Amino acid sequence: MRTAIDTNVLLYLLDDGPKAATARAILAEGGIISVQVLNEITTVCRRKIGMGWDELRDLLGLVRERMTVVDLTEAVHDVGRALAERYQLSVYDAMIVASALVNGCDRLLSEDMQDGLLIEGRLKIENPFARG
Repeated sequence: MRTAIDTNVLLYLLDDGPKAATARAILAEGGIISVQVLNEITTVCRRKIGMGWDELRDLLGLVRERMTVVDLTEAVHDVGRALAERYQLSVYDAMIVASALVNGCDRLLSEDMQDGLLIEGRLKIENPFARG
């Protein structure tokens, strides 16, 4: 099973709560992330958390070391735009979903997309924190 990871899951690496352990386990297993995820991590860490560039570089390095990073291409953009319309996703979420689809993923781990949603009959959205 090929798994893609959404930004919100990886941001729990910075948390001290129970979700951090799940995020660390997901990171250890590896998976696929879009460049969009790297962009969103950068934005959140700089704007909302106030993280310095050196600390951010270390975090992104760790994520990139464990995950396969896939490019945002014109094809991904075209698929993402269609998915945003069809499934009422934000453009940013749709680009992450499109990257997962284009790169042959079977599931996408996300806390804020609809848990259980099946995209195009082949990509299932799963909330890794919903499991008890």
